[in-house]
Amino acid sequence: MDARLNYFAYPTAAKALKHLMSAGRTLKESPLPAVTQELVALRVSQINGCAVCIDMHTKEAAAAGETMARLHLVTAWREATVFTEAERAALELAEQGTRVADAAGGVSDEVWARAAQHYDEEQLTALVLLVSFTNTANRLNIIAQQPAGDYEVGQFH
Repeated sequence: MDARLNYFAYPTAAKALKHLMSAGRTLKESPLPAVTQELVALRVSQINGCAVCIDMHTKEAAAAGETMARLHLVTAWREATVFTEAERAALELAEQGTRVADAAGGVSDEVWARAAQHYDEEQLTALVLLVSFTNTANRLNIIAQQPAGDYEVGQFH
Protein backbone atom coordinates (compact mmCIF):
# COMPACT_ATOMS: atom_id res chain seq x y z
CA MET A 1 0.00 0.00 0.00
CA ASP A 2 1.34 3.41 -0.95
CA ALA A 3 0.28 6.71 0.56
CA ARG A 4 -1.82 8.99 -1.60
CA LEU A 5 0.51 11.91 -0.90
CA ASN A 6 4.13 12.48 -0.03
CA TYR A 7 3.79 15.58 2.11
CA PHE A 8 7.55 16.19 2.04
CA ALA A 9 7.70 16.30 -1.77
CA TYR A 10 6.20 19.78 -1.97
CA PRO A 11 7.74 22.93 -0.45
CA THR A 12 4.63 24.33 1.23
CA ALA A 13 3.64 21.06 2.89
CA ALA A 14 7.23 20.19 3.81
CA LYS A 15 7.71 23.57 5.48
CA ALA A 16 4.41 23.33 7.37
CA LEU A 17 5.16 19.77 8.52
CA LYS A 18 8.63 20.77 9.66
CA HIS A 19 6.99 23.23 12.04
CA LEU A 20 4.35 20.70 13.08
CA MET A 21 7.01 18.10 13.88
CA SER A 22 8.94 20.71 15.85
CA ALA A 23 5.80 21.34 17.91
CA GLY A 24 5.54 17.60 18.54
CA ARG A 25 9.12 17.48 19.82
CA THR A 26 8.40 20.44 22.10
CA LEU A 27 5.40 18.64 23.56
CA LYS A 28 7.58 15.57 24.25
CA GLU A 29 9.76 17.82 26.43
CA SER A 30 6.81 19.19 28.42
CA PRO A 31 6.30 18.37 32.12
CA LEU A 32 3.36 16.11 31.24
CA PRO A 33 4.62 12.60 32.12
CA ALA A 34 5.96 10.73 29.08
CA VAL A 35 3.87 7.64 29.83
CA THR A 36 0.72 9.77 29.99
CA GLN A 37 1.65 11.39 26.69
CA GLU A 38 1.95 8.04 24.93
CA LEU A 39 -1.25 6.65 26.45
CA VAL A 40 -3.19 9.77 25.44
CA ALA A 41 -1.76 9.84 21.90
CA LEU A 42 -2.51 6.13 21.54
CA ARG A 43 -6.12 6.55 22.73
CA VAL A 44 -6.77 9.51 20.42
CA SER A 45 -5.32 7.54 17.51
CA GLN A 46 -7.48 4.51 18.36
CA ILE A 47 -10.62 6.66 18.38
CA ASN A 48 -9.69 8.15 15.00
CA GLY A 49 -8.58 4.84 13.50
CA CYS A 50 -5.12 6.12 12.56
CA ALA A 51 -3.13 2.92 12.08
CA VAL A 52 0.22 4.62 11.53
CA CYS A 53 -0.11 6.60 14.78
CA ILE A 54 -1.31 3.55 16.70
CA ASP A 55 1.80 1.74 15.44
CA MET A 56 4.05 4.64 16.44
CA HIS A 57 2.62 5.28 19.91
CA THR A 58 2.45 1.61 20.82
CA LYS A 59 6.11 1.14 19.91
CA GLU A 60 7.23 4.37 21.60
CA ALA A 61 5.37 3.46 24.80
CA ALA A 62 6.81 -0.07 24.83
CA ALA A 63 10.32 1.30 24.29
CA ALA A 64 9.77 3.65 27.24
CA GLY A 65 8.97 0.64 29.44
CA GLU A 66 5.19 0.51 29.18
CA THR A 67 3.75 -2.98 29.66
CA MET A 68 1.86 -4.83 26.96
CA ALA A 69 -1.03 -5.41 29.37
CA ARG A 70 -1.56 -1.67 29.82
CA LEU A 71 -1.15 -0.98 26.11
CA HIS A 72 -3.75 -3.61 25.24
CA LEU A 73 -6.16 -2.14 27.79
CA VAL A 74 -5.99 1.50 26.65
CA THR A 75 -8.99 0.95 24.39
CA ALA A 76 -11.04 -0.20 27.41
CA TRP A 77 -9.42 1.97 30.08
CA ARG A 78 -12.68 2.56 31.98
CA GLU A 79 -12.99 -1.11 32.88
CA ALA A 80 -9.25 -1.66 33.46
CA THR A 81 -7.68 -1.42 36.91
CA VAL A 82 -4.12 -0.85 35.64
CA PHE A 83 -4.32 2.93 35.16
CA THR A 84 -3.77 5.58 37.79
CA GLU A 85 -6.48 8.13 38.57
CA ALA A 86 -4.34 10.78 36.84
CA GLU A 87 -4.01 8.65 33.70
CA ARG A 88 -7.74 7.97 33.73
CA ALA A 89 -8.46 11.70 33.95
CA ALA A 90 -6.11 12.38 31.02
CA LEU A 91 -7.67 9.61 28.92
CA GLU A 92 -11.17 10.90 29.63
CA LEU A 93 -10.20 14.44 28.66
CA ALA A 94 -8.52 13.09 25.51
CA GLU A 95 -11.66 11.19 24.53
CA GLN A 96 -13.98 14.16 24.98
CA GLY A 97 -11.47 16.46 23.27
CA THR A 98 -11.33 14.09 20.30
CA ARG A 99 -15.05 13.41 20.08
CA VAL A 100 -16.10 17.06 20.07
CA ALA A 101 -18.75 16.50 17.40
CA ASP A 102 -20.23 13.62 19.40
CA ALA A 103 -20.03 15.40 22.75
CA ALA A 104 -21.73 18.55 21.46
CA GLY A 105 -20.40 20.62 24.36
CA GLY A 106 -16.80 19.51 24.03
CA VAL A 107 -14.97 18.74 27.26
CA SER A 108 -17.38 18.86 30.20
CA ASP A 109 -16.67 20.84 33.36
CA GLU A 110 -16.60 17.58 35.35
CA VAL A 111 -13.96 16.02 33.10
CA TRP A 112 -11.90 19.21 33.20
CA ALA A 113 -12.11 19.35 36.99
CA ARG A 114 -10.92 15.73 37.30
CA ALA A 115 -7.93 16.46 35.08
CA ALA A 116 -7.17 19.65 37.02
CA GLN A 117 -6.99 17.61 40.25
CA HIS A 118 -3.99 15.71 38.86
CA TYR A 119 -2.18 18.13 36.56
CA ASP A 120 -0.99 21.69 37.04
CA GLU A 121 -1.81 24.38 34.47
CA GLU A 122 1.36 23.83 32.45
CA GLN A 123 0.67 20.09 32.28
CA LEU A 124 -2.99 20.71 31.40
CA THR A 125 -1.93 23.03 28.62
CA ALA A 126 0.47 20.38 27.30
CA LEU A 127 -2.31 17.79 27.53
CA VAL A 128 -4.73 19.92 25.53
CA LEU A 129 -2.07 20.68 22.94
CA LEU A 130 -1.17 16.99 22.72
CA VAL A 131 -4.79 15.98 22.11
CA SER A 132 -5.11 18.63 19.41
CA PHE A 133 -1.72 17.79 17.89
CA THR A 134 -2.52 14.07 17.76
CA ASN A 135 -5.89 14.72 16.15
CA THR A 136 -4.14 16.82 13.49
CA ALA A 137 -1.53 14.14 12.82
CA ASN A 138 -4.25 11.48 12.66
CA ARG A 139 -6.17 13.42 10.06
CA LEU A 140 -3.10 14.05 7.91
CA ASN A 141 -2.24 10.35 7.95
CA ILE A 142 -5.80 9.09 7.41
CA ILE A 143 -6.50 11.42 4.48
CA ALA A 144 -3.25 10.45 2.76
CA GLN A 145 -3.72 6.75 3.70
CA GLN A 146 -0.26 6.46 5.24
CA PRO A 147 0.60 2.77 5.59
CA ALA A 148 1.32 1.40 9.07
CA GLY A 149 3.69 -1.16 10.49
CA ASP A 150 7.13 0.13 9.56
CA TYR A 151 7.59 2.73 12.28
CA GLU A 152 10.88 2.55 14.20
CA VAL A 153 11.21 4.00 17.70
CA GLY A 154 12.50 7.58 17.59
CA GLN A 155 11.92 7.93 13.86
CA PHE A 156 10.23 11.33 14.13
CA HIS A 157 11.99 12.72 17.20
